[in-house]
Amino acid sequence: MPRRAAGLTAAKVLSAKPGRYGDGDGLYLVVRDNGTRFWVFRFTPKGGKLREMGLGRAPVGKETNADGTPREKGPIDRNAVSLADAREKASILYRMLRDGIDPLAQRDADEAAKKAAAQEAAIKATTFRTAALDHIKLHQATWGNPKHRQQWINTLETYAFPHLGDVPISAVATAHVLAALQPIWTTKPETASRLRGRIEVVLDAAKAKGMRSGDNPAAWRGHLALALPARAKVAKVAHHAALPWQDMAAFMKALDGQAGVAALALKFAILTAARTGEVLGATWGEMDLAAGVWIVPEGRMKAGREHRVPLSEPVLEVLEAVAKLRTSAAPDAPVFPGAVANKGLSNMAMLTLLRRMKRDDLTAHGFRSSFRDWAAETTAYPGEVVEMALAHVVGDKTEAAYRRGDLFEKRRTLMADWADHCGRSGRRDTPNVTALRAEI
Repeated sequence: MPRRAAGLTAAKVLSAKPGRYGDGDGLYLVVRDNGTRFWVFRFTPKGGKLREMGLGRAPVGKETNADGTPREKGPIDRNAVSLADAREKASILYRMLRDGIDPLAQRDADEAAKKAAAQEAAIKATTFRTAALDHIKLHQATWGNPKHRQQWINTLETYAFPHLGDVPISAVATAHVLAALQPIWTTKPETASRLRGRIEVVLDAAKAKGMRSGDNPAAWRGHLALALPARAKVAKVAHHAALPWQDMAAFMKALDGQAGVAALALKFAILTAARTGEVLGATWGEMDLAAGVWIVPEGRMKAGREHRVPLSEPVLEVLEAVAKLRTSAAPDAPVFPGAVANKGLSNMAMLTLLRRMKRDDLTAHGFRSSFRDWAAETTAYPGEVVEMALAHVVGDKTEAAYRRGDLFEKRRTLMADWADHCGRSGRRDTPNVTALRAEI
């Protein structure tokens, strides 16, 4: 243990020259050459080496700066530790050392405990709303469809946040989840089902981050399935309204009588069997007119992988017609321009067109079903060819790993046959293609 030094006085603390001055019980005043002065506690833990622990800045004279030069202006350092306070701190540390406690090790442990307590408090203060918005911000870049991102936010804001938005994420329980789901479970089953899934994902993500523990109160199997009726029993699944495949030629003839970009876009969507979002987002840079191929990048595909679409002669004619409306040579210029410059048609354009044609019974997406039914009932094309034409995932992951091709040439013939059925001539001068349509 350190020996008792001669001791310091308040005056000596203020006037001491550069050096080290002991006060006893391990307390020292250290004055640097530049006049900076501070307190240290020197000690040797049991079985250890000499160590030093800072106790803060020491005061300087009221009329002088830290380096001893006359003070001109400026406030006195009110955070400086006085001699009396330094002695009190050193006395506490001295007693700890006497009891076998390393003051520095204890300080580190106290700081770690303080940090852990602050983190725990922050977690407890994190609400479901904050956790959900953080999750959306983190993952929205991987959601290629902007509509999907907006649906996430809208469903949570409308139905979840009013009931559990301000509840700490660690405290969200089954009662909170049911409060959000029950009002819409039977009236809006599709929305309610998606809402439940999104709440479940947010809570699972929070658990992975250590923000909560235990079972997920939004889980369906073995949990909410016992508290809520099955979705299939409260409402029938609503499919997109589709036109019978037998009526396609008549409908396409009526569509020919419609003017405008929306009519061209709908023709393009029907003849390619593409999704509405893929068509409305199409750019000229995606079109290889010479090869008769539309390459949709993975970022715009539901399955998240690039999709090649064969362009039959009727589709190329649609592109030739819409090209006359092109105002920009940029590759990212929309194929089907809307009212706003350099922007594509709105999501409502095709639906509005169908209403204008007095076909409120149909949806643009439903024509994919018309195509699928036609292919299944009237052709001999293998199911995997048709499914690939619809950009559906074919087979499991193992099968997909071994399938390198996309059956493109077979799909080219399929889409030409589809154009023929729709009352167009889908034939191209492609000698290496053999039609597979069954005779009926």
